[in-house]
Amino acid sequence: DTMISHSVRFFTRQKPQKAITSFFSTKKSTFHDLYTEDHDAIARSLKTFIDREINPHVSQWEKDEIWPGKELARKMGQAGFLGLTKPVEYGGSGLDYSYSLLMSEEMGTINCGGLPMAIGVITDMSTPALAKHGSDFLKRTYLQPTIMGELLPCLGVSEPGAGSDVAGIQTTAVKDGSDYVINGGKMWITNGLQADWMCLLANTSDGPAHANKSLIVVPMDTPGISTNKIHKIVCNTIGSLCIMGMRSSDTAQIFLDNVRVPQSHLIGEEGKGFVYQMEQFQEERLFCAGNVLKSLDICIQDTIDYTRSRKAFNATLLDNQYIQYRLGEMQTEVECLRALVYRATNRYINGEDVTLLASMSKLKAGRVCREVTDGCLQFWGGMGYSEDSLISRANRDLRLNSIGGGADEVMLSIIAKLMGMSSRAKR
Repeated sequence: DTMISHSVRFFTRQKPQKAITSFFSTKKSTFHDLYTEDHDAIARSLKTFIDREINPHVSQWEKDEIWPGKELARKMGQAGFLGLTKPVEYGGSGLDYSYSLLMSEEMGTINCGGLPMAIGVITDMSTPALAKHGSDFLKRTYLQPTIMGELLPCLGVSEPGAGSDVAGIQTTAVKDGSDYVINGGKMWITNGLQADWMCLLANTSDGPAHANKSLIVVPMDTPGISTNKIHKIVCNTIGSLCIMGMRSSDTAQIFLDNVRVPQSHLIGEEGKGFVYQMEQFQEERLFCAGNVLKSLDICIQDTIDYTRSRKAFNATLLDNQYIQYRLGEMQTEVECLRALVYRATNRYINGEDVTLLASMSKLKAGRVCREVTDGCLQFWGGMGYSEDSLISRANRDLRLNSIGGGADEVMLSIIAKLMGMSSRAKR
């Protein structure tokens, strides 16, 4: 292996520092709540890839407001990272979901939030339903090339008027001969500018909102599809949309005007799309929660290092007991989140429905991200508030965890319902 072995850390300052896997874990430990030596080997390979192919370029991609999706996906596919849990017969490794969680954790060492999210769309957001319910034709045509890094996917669920309220989407797919004719639009679509195909959720009938939706594979070069870039830093056009973080991922608004695709592109059964998407959300939400663990570990450790070196009033900042206690509290919260995510993953591997635990993990992750990044930034002072500061980047990127993939309030609604507290009638 010619790749260098040390990964650049998410929140490093000027000098390189050793990476950490968990605040309480060691390299020589023979016990882990979830991972084995096989996991460790994959983690080391991914860390090396991140160090060589991703972190040296992140700052430029952040400025460009886009990552080289197809180029990087091709490299990751060739290295075997895009199909760890996917079927062997379609180019995957056939491993259990703990390996996907491991990958999400390790990608927390990437120097931004946009890249892990964009890669997660490939592995855990747009492909689970296709892998589980798709026809052999669809798997050969779209899943296998995606696992190999030859095709880049996106997920089309959110719309201008329906974000976390998935049942409220308005995009339609009407049968016409042997085709579906699709009309509508999708919003906040990660990889939307570069994607080769979309896993699209659309209404295929006029039935109840939870039983009238289907997932359809839509090639992005189909006539009738147009895209609008959603900017991150400076809006170049009056009236164009801008968002505050995740600058290196490409984000798009998608317009679908009489888009015609074969009915053979239907994933699974017609009318089961809402159910399939809820299944996909379990993996997406575990991915999102797992992805922040190392990011937060590193955020806290780098803040310890910074406050130890920064002097004020004839003492280091870290000599202040309040700062010590706050950082200790933050790390405790991260370890609680880690335990919750690992518990959910273990149950998912055993075939259990983890909607409750995945929702709790996603909720906790978003709130811990807000607490840790804001608290740590405060201890960095003006340095933390600067544009080029990686703690500032973490603060704006990880903030999305309380919004994307289901807002905190939606997670609470799911939790309340599964705890038997919700009195809302089913639609």
